[in-house]
Amino acid sequence: MNKVKNENYRAGFLGIIGQPNAGKSSLMNYLIKEKVSIVTSKPQTTRRRILGLHSEDSGQVVFIDAPGVVKSTSGLNMFLQQEAEDVIKASDSLLAVLSINEDSIERNEEILEMVAKSKKPWMAIITKTDLTEKIHRISMLKDLVKSKGGESLAVSIKNDTIEDRQMILEKCISLMPQAAAPLYDEELFTTENVKSILEEIIREKCFEILEYEVPYQLAVQTRKFDEEAKPCPKIYVDIIIGKDTHKPIVIGKGGANIKRIGEQAREEIQKIMDISKVYLELNVVVKDNWFENKTTMKELKYVIEKQ
Repeated sequence: MNKVKNENYRAGFLGIIGQPNAGKSSLMNYLIKEKVSIVTSKPQTTRRRILGLHSEDSGQVVFIDAPGVVKSTSGLNMFLQQEAEDVIKASDSLLAVLSINEDSIERNEEILEMVAKSKKPWMAIITKTDLTEKIHRISMLKDLVKSKGGESLAVSIKNDTIEDRQMILEKCISLMPQAAAPLYDEELFTTENVKSILEEIIREKCFEILEYEVPYQLAVQTRKFDEEAKPCPKIYVDIIIGKDTHKPIVIGKGGANIKRIGEQAREEIQKIMDISKVYLELNVVVKDNWFENKTTMKELKYVIEKQ
């Protein structure tokens, strides 16, 4: 049972909203000091909301890493759009993530309009400030945030300091509603289970190793996860693709790609599980246009359940 806190204690959900590749997942991982959301150089890596928890004496922030904002009326992209919209509705407060590397200031303005329209408490974080050739955009974005009635902080996760991180966290806690107690156990840094985390790790490696549209039309599903197996845990995972022509690309010449995906994923899974060895078997499965099939998408948890 969560311990009752003092009358100034705050706790709630903070939705992280931004354009694809704005640095939302990197920001959440940085703030909670753990890798919960996967991060790649490709846009639209995040597909479903991921929760990261930060707890201290003054409050608890439940960060919700949402997919990048997209506009679509069908298939997987419609799910991504609905997921981002639903995170805005489900959050107590919002964090607008604005990258100085964005193609146009209008795309950042779109994010600010979304959070302001929500009528919820919000602030903006300006990211990728290590890009010195675009440093002049910071003041432009700060002025834009101010014009929308908000407050902003600029950060470079690559060149971070403890003071920068703590300042952001203090602001985030101040956006939370007052609460009698934390929403989750204060020892946790995420609500994700091991199976979900390992699936995301494998999908991350697919994004890093595979090219073109292949990783975007790919999903990962655990077929069997035997933690008690001897001499080490055994994990059997399906990499689901939407086209027959993608199978040789995922496998690679002489099995090179699937081997690299497996090796890199296994290494990271072992670190997360804090064990020296894990058996990981990857199987490539073709399900034609799964990303447009409602039944398959629901099976893969790419459906927003109606309340």
